[in-house]
Amino acid sequence: MKIYNKYIVASALLLVLTGCRAPMATVIKDEVKENLPQNFNQEEQQDANANSGTTPWRQFFTDPNLVSLIEISLKNNQELLITLQEIEIAKSGVLAKKGKLTPTVSAGIGAGLKKAGRYTSEGAGDATTEIEPGREMPDPLGNFEGGLMANWEIDIWKKLRTEKEAAVAHYLSTVEGKNFVLSNLIEEVADNYYELLALDNQLDIIQQYIKLQQRALEISKIQKEAAAATELAVKKFEAELAKSKAAEYTVRQNITEKENQINALLGRYPQPIVRTKESFMSTMPQTVYTGIPSQLLANRPDIKQAELELKAAKLDVQAARKEFYPSLEISATLGLEAFKPSYLVKLPESIAYNLAGELAGPLINKSAIKANFQTADAKQIQSLYEYDKTILHAYLDVANLMSKVKNIDQYYQMKSQETKALDQSIDIANQLFRNSRADYLEVLLNQRDALDAKMELIEAKQKQLSTVVDIYKSLGGGWK
Repeated sequence: MKIYNKYIVASALLLVLTGCRAPMATVIKDEVKENLPQNFNQEEQQDANANSGTTPWRQFFTDPNLVSLIEISLKNNQELLITLQEIEIAKSGVLAKKGKLTPTVSAGIGAGLKKAGRYTSEGAGDATTEIEPGREMPDPLGNFEGGLMANWEIDIWKKLRTEKEAAVAHYLSTVEGKNFVLSNLIEEVADNYYELLALDNQLDIIQQYIKLQQRALEISKIQKEAAAATELAVKKFEAELAKSKAAEYTVRQNITEKENQINALLGRYPQPIVRTKESFMSTMPQTVYTGIPSQLLANRPDIKQAELELKAAKLDVQAARKEFYPSLEISATLGLEAFKPSYLVKLPESIAYNLAGELAGPLINKSAIKANFQTADAKQIQSLYEYDKTILHAYLDVANLMSKVKNIDQYYQMKSQETKALDQSIDIANQLFRNSRADYLEVLLNQRDALDAKMELIEAKQKQLSTVVDIYKSLGGGWK
């Protein structure tokens, strides 16, 4: 009989293990990371020891007003504060997974009353049982209890440890996500600050142009009285002056909006932005060293975030796969139990305990477990594609910005030459106009061309500075 029972137990255990066969996860080759180029520019060799992405932002930015704005944004920016709470949420997830590795212990008390039918096995047994000689069991029968209860899932397949590791990887990815928000925030503040300085300088140029137009208008009126010019010339200069004044109000509105945009990044209500506009055009962009592409994997927080999310997704697949295996749970209770409260203190008679172990695994109707595994497997593949996309975009960002830095420098040099030539042409045209040797249209066209060139020169300076900030952020700088 005992041998027969052993066969039954062995057969049942074999059936459980056979029914718990787990599918395999999908394996995809990471070709984007493996084929990452050795250099950003295949025609030039980069120095791996020179990488501006590792420079702390306080050393990279030298304008004290800009540094002050960045420091305020790091304290008050709402998006950054929201990200910090995401880190706390992920940290709680780690604690929750860690808690599953230890037994769950709870304490409780209870009371109840039960009346069994007289003509039942329980009722008949109670009726013929004496607690003490001459003292029958109470009817109805009370029940008072109190004690400790424990449940513990033994992590025999390391499923719970895998879930904890996945939660840790997700937590670390939220930390890198915070670093990426930091990097983006610093870039935004710096770009908007340089745009604001450019608008200040454009406003100065327009105001200078307005004074120039006013003088030209006065000259045209004098020449009209001397019959050296017509009313048409006067009206043309008046129209040009009105157009310039309208442009001044447009720039003033842009300045207000740009200031408020910076204030929004700083998490505060509108107030003046402290800045020094006089040195804007003489500001020299920082020299940026790119290092080599493989350093992006360690420097850029968005790449590290995607890598950690990929690791978490792979661990989730492992945990979902282990759901097909049987689980071993142990439950235990220890306490006092009696039908009358006064009997609870009678030891050891009132002591009650229970200890049980259960090994169980899914056999049929495993659709929910299969669906969870397939979902985790699909998310793993999705995370890999996301990781590859992040690496590819990071490389292209740096490559494009390296080219932009060179081209914008050349563009700025050409605009500087154009501005100087047009400034000289304005003086010549005004002198000829005073001597009635040039038409008013020549004066207007020269002044308009000079204004446009100066405005474009200021924009080129702003793009010079902003492009350097952008490539600094693309190299992984700004969060240290």
